[in-house]
Amino acid sequence: MLEVFAAQPEVFVMAAGILGVALGSFLNVVIHRLPGMLDREWRSQCASFEGRELEAGEPYNLVQPGSACPHCGHAIAWHENVPIASWLWLRGRCAACQAPISPRYPIVEALTGVLFGYAAWKWGYGFQAVAVMGLLAVLVALAFIDLDTQLLPDNLTMPLVWAGLLVNFQGAFIPLEEAVLGAVAGYLSLWTVYHLFRLLTGKEGMGFGDFKLLAALGAWLGWKLLLPIVLVASMAGALVGLALIGLGGHDRAKPIPFGPWLVLGGLVALFWGDGLIRIWLG
Repeated sequence: MLEVFAAQPEVFVMAAGILGVALGSFLNVVIHRLPGMLDREWRSQCASFEGRELEAGEPYNLVQPGSACPHCGHAIAWHENVPIASWLWLRGRCAACQAPISPRYPIVEALTGVLFGYAAWKWGYGFQAVAVMGLLAVLVALAFIDLDTQLLPDNLTMPLVWAGLLVNFQGAFIPLEEAVLGAVAGYLSLWTVYHLFRLLTGKEGMGFGDFKLLAALGAWLGWKLLLPIVLVASMAGALVGLALIGLGGHDRAKPIPFGPWLVLGGLVALFWGDGLIRIWLG
């Protein structure tokens, strides 16, 4: 099979797309459950610090409990959990109570499949494509978790920083020196902006998770692409924010998460970064 991937790139692209759709189904679980798992962990740590004991509840992790409808508790059978196809077959509703199922589930699955397929097409069969697919999976999870909770968990951002440095240890995408500078500059740039904004306004303009996410992108893509990433993220975030406010669908006092737009900037830099560098450096 591996020889087929190397000899027939189109087969590798198709296989990568199918893998992405399947993995997108798991990413939906991560997006939904990881914030709740972290909340339980933080509550447990606070209780331990205060000398209290929390009652042991039902197991709650990425495996347990099994998938069920949040409205009626209907246990989701395997044929109701096939990526994309089951949502279409069920017409976006629970098979038991007919409650609507969010279209985000097939969107995440389809998006991951498209990204994996494009990565396979761009880099071809080999280590680079596999590494990029790992990066893409984590970025998709981070973007949607931040949209839901305005949280970028250290459990995902920090391993992504170290993974970027390790992947570039032998220069898989960029020299190690550029990866280290990218990680440091990515963190310090937003850290500086955060403290300047807080000093001038007395408010917090972003979270520490944004610093770590940009540091991770810097570790993978290098310091040269940090400015294009931030520019794309800022422009996209500003346009969407203005559109939401103009349509009356967003409260101006409520902050808009920056993580999804950093992810968008990172994807643009990842796939078309060489062109961006040529434009930036003339």
